[in-house]
Amino acid sequence: MAYESVDQLQKVLTKNVFSYAKDPKKAAGRALGTIVEIITFYLLKSWGLDGSIAIERRIPEFGNPDITHNVEYSLHPVLAEFSIRVRNDGKSLTANRLLQELSKYGDFGEFKKLNNNLLSRDGVLRNACTIGLGRDSSLVASIIEKGEDYFLISITQQALHPYAIVECKRVGVEEGNKKGPQTIEKAKQGAYVARTVSSLQKVRLETGDLYGVIYLDGRVAHSAPFHELLEFVVDSDDPSLLRDFVMTIGVVSNHGNWFTAEDHNKELKVLAQSYDWLIFLTDQGVTEFIEEVIIAPVSEYRAIRDAFMTSYAPNKRKNQFTKVQINVEANDQLLRYFSENADRIENWFNVISPAEGSLERLRNEIRILRQKNWKEVLL
Repeated sequence: MAYESVDQLQKVLTKNVFSYAKDPKKAAGRALGTIVEIITFYLLKSWGLDGSIAIERRIPEFGNPDITHNVEYSLHPVLAEFSIRVRNDGKSLTANRLLQELSKYGDFGEFKKLNNNLLSRDGVLRNACTIGLGRDSSLVASIIEKGEDYFLISITQQALHPYAIVECKRVGVEEGNKKGPQTIEKAKQGAYVARTVSSLQKVRLETGDLYGVIYLDGRVAHSAPFHELLEFVVDSDDPSLLRDFVMTIGVVSNHGNWFTAEDHNKELKVLAQSYDWLIFLTDQGVTEFIEEVIIAPVSEYRAIRDAFMTSYAPNKRKNQFTKVQINVEANDQLLRYFSENADRIENWFNVISPAEGSLERLRNEIRILRQKNWKEVLL
């Protein structure tokens, strides 16, 4: 690893990319936050979750749907899936074009058409592109295959209620400062969302042990040590246990040397006791990614670097390196990068909570949830 810490990388980005900005250091910090979100997104895609992913969906609180929270990623039950073929004629892949082609499969008049383009004329892809919104579900499009004269597109009907949410938090003390006044507030925001969107509630006992409580038909159904109860719910096929359950996953990355494996600071303690799963994206992972696809990419990944540099140029017109919008060639190269380096990339992540957790176990729990009979559960 050429850089000892993410702080060193931030200095390089500050000098070489963001020197034009009014506050170059802050601009570089925001770009690092975007990179963490992109790493997380393509990790989820590499797990085969493409059809389940929604981006920046508003998720209601359990038992209090008047309050909703915007989350980075949410994973939704797939109620139906369709494949359509659209001509590659250089025009935008608009929601209208896709819905017209989809109408061959049936009547989708209940869905309100949204003004989202899956792919723009200038080659910017919208990830997890929602093209229609219904009362209890949405229609989300993604490109499966691109030919010289056609696109093969998958459209999934996703239930609005997710079975999991994933949020990215890059918090900590910035290099040169003694403390970061905003970082604990960011941690508290994430903690509040994690503790309010699911029917599986957390309770702290006088001993300090964390217990879980979940309700069944208006009464307490189960109470047990939290992670024991979490596993019980994930493995259950009882619709009344699953209907309002949301597994909460936090991905944190370093911003300065803000904790060690033995000494978790306040931010990390707040997040670890709030999310069902808390995953740490290591400095090594972030630096390897930036070095290999942004700073000194081989030719196979040059489009990723070009998309990044174009998005952060002083005269940029449109950002094409975010979790929502990304250059279509950069997207193809990122998919290949994550596929070719799958084992190494998973080693970029450490599980903070649960104590005995592993990334393999998390992936398995997500798979179990995805394969539930959600049509029956959500009746």
